[in-house]
Amino acid sequence: MKHYLNTLYVTTQGAYLAKDGECVLVRVEGEDRLRLPIHGLGGIVCFGQVSCSPFLLGHCAENGVGVSFLTERGRFLARVQGPVSGNVLLRREQYRRADDPAASAAAARCLLTGKIANCRAVLLRTARDHEDKVNAGALRGTAERLADCGRRLDLGLPLDVLRGIEGEAGNAYFEVFDHLLTNQKEEFRFSVRSRRPPLDRINCLLSFLYVLLAHDVRSALESVGLDPAVGFLHRDRPGRPGLALDLMEEFRPVLADRLALSLVNLGQVQARGFRVEENGAVRMDDDTRKAVLVAYQKRKQEEMRHPFLDEKAPLGLMPYLQALLFARWLRGDLDGYPPFLWR
Repeated sequence: MKHYLNTLYVTTQGAYLAKDGECVLVRVEGEDRLRLPIHGLGGIVCFGQVSCSPFLLGHCAENGVGVSFLTERGRFLARVQGPVSGNVLLRREQYRRADDPAASAAAARCLLTGKIANCRAVLLRTARDHEDKVNAGALRGTAERLADCGRRLDLGLPLDVLRGIEGEAGNAYFEVFDHLLTNQKEEFRFSVRSRRPPLDRINCLLSFLYVLLAHDVRSALESVGLDPAVGFLHRDRPGRPGLALDLMEEFRPVLADRLALSLVNLGQVQARGFRVEENGAVRMDDDTRKAVLVAYQKRKQEEMRHPFLDEKAPLGLMPYLQALLFARWLRGDLDGYPPFLWR
């Protein structure tokens, strides 16, 4: 079993990362702030004006630690990594199946099964645990609509039809997303999913968590030798990690949506931690961003039993296990890809 490793998030502007023996050294204004052993890290994510020494980048590449650079607001810029793991035969099979409409549709069906089932589980869990605080009837009604969408994901349907079912399920899910908020409802009211830029506080929170999740899923795919750019549900587009976006779908409700709701409902983030810019975009301040990063790291350390492998593992390791299963399916070791189902 692969061990769960922490991700180092660096948000302090002007920070400089350097190699110090077998450690990563974080220096701010000439002062050493943090020193972490490289073998305890699974990745490094740098926000804004954060720089790294060439020697550290080489050391990270040698140890399989990917380094991602994002803008201060969370937009992906670039990623530095070492040689691609795995063998070329796996990637050639990935490309062949991605070019085959029937094979792409079969993969998309599995991915959407996981996504819709997990969205439904989020609604039913909230209706059960907070029946006195939420419109449980509306949540259960939408859960039944999602179940109907899941039943319609039949084998043999073309990709465009599957995307239509996904769109229907996504619209139904976000129509009742506001009902999942039990605290700070006025400050974090949700009406519609908005992105690039997010136009309210809850959308800002969701978008940021999706960026973090995309980094983790991309790293997981690279670690098993898959090409994160070539997807099945998300087709090729320059600069877009199609397969990472594919695999993210089944994790969004569990690792991102539920965490965003918890942060708001438990008062761990406050409305004052967000600001509206001239163009209407909503942004988090530094303290709120750091609070979200800490909460995300803690959530990834929670353990659950993997539904297919029947082994306990941290949530943060689940994208790696799913990437491993996806690779096994491509190699022909599995008859189909078993999606991640949260219970």
